[in-house]
Amino acid sequence: MKFTNMSNMAIAAELGNRLEHLRLQQNLTQQALAAEIGITPKSYRQLVAGGGKLENMIAALRALNALEQLDNFLPEPPPSPLAQLRLQGKQRQRARSRQYPKESGTNNDHRIEEQGLDW
Repeated sequence: MKFTNMSNMAIAAELGNRLEHLRLQQNLTQQALAAEIGITPKSYRQLVAGGGKLENMIAALRALNALEQLDNFLPEPPPSPLAQLRLQGKQRQRARSRQYPKESGTNNDHRIEEQGLDW
């Protein structure tokens, strides 16, 4: 559906229609859903018609176990590429050679003999 060609009121009415379809799928009456979210049936009908408060729409979606639909409605914007680079911080560019422990009793001799090798 192209929302760009619709008026604000038409978009709100379409969201109300979708809410009404969710209610019917769960076989709830308008009165039961209105009572569950704490509004009057008249306020619920206004919500479905495109009026009402956003808070009531959220409460209705919560009561219908469809709160995750808000993520589809207004997804969180991804961070910009520059912000992603800043979040990563400094990444290692090189591997560091392993420091072997010095053997006691030798005068700075850096050779370490591995056990079991006789060459």
